[in-house]
Amino acid sequence: MSGFAKGFGVTFSHMFRPKVTVEYPEKPSKLEPRFHGRHVLNRHPDGLEKCIGCELCAWACPADAIYVEGAENTEAERFSPGERYAATYQINYARCIFCGLCIEACPTRSLTMSNEYELARDDRRDLIFTKEELLAPLLEGMEQPPHPMRLGDSEKAYYESGPVNPGASEGAEFSLTEMLAHKNGGRQ
Repeated sequence: MSGFAKGFGVTFSHMFRPKVTVEYPEKPSKLEPRFHGRHVLNRHPDGLEKCIGCELCAWACPADAIYVEGAENTEAERFSPGERYAATYQINYARCIFCGLCIEACPTRSLTMSNEYELARDDRRDLIFTKEELLAPLLEGMEQPPHPMRLGDSEKAYYESGPVNPGASEGAEFSLTEMLAHKNGGRQ
């Protein structure tokens, strides 16, 4: 009998508290900047990809959700400043547990996580995001790869300019819509 009284006591105590209702689709709640959402493959300020196809993120993933296939850059076709680039990059969000270990493993800070969390799909095959879906958008002053290196003659020039000129890593804490609004001064 005392179990019923305790249960009803909890129910009655919650009945008179103010309601906390989130009007989700119309007014999504604001997330913290360090929220782990959808992954973003970042670019250098000239548009080259930061990913060098090393596959460390795939090795670090405990859920085996990342697949990377590296390829060699050539002088005629250069996608990243290094010797290699990711020819194929896929993340299976049906498996991903959003732990962030892939980000910690990335030596070039190519892979970051955004605040975008609306990843639900009707078909499981649509939860496999490809490189084209994960790449950061080209911002003003960036050129679509492949193209020659523009920030210097060596890989060292790219990595030394990183802290001063981060490229598309800046704003990766926002979703694509928020990033464009932030860039335009709040206008969409």
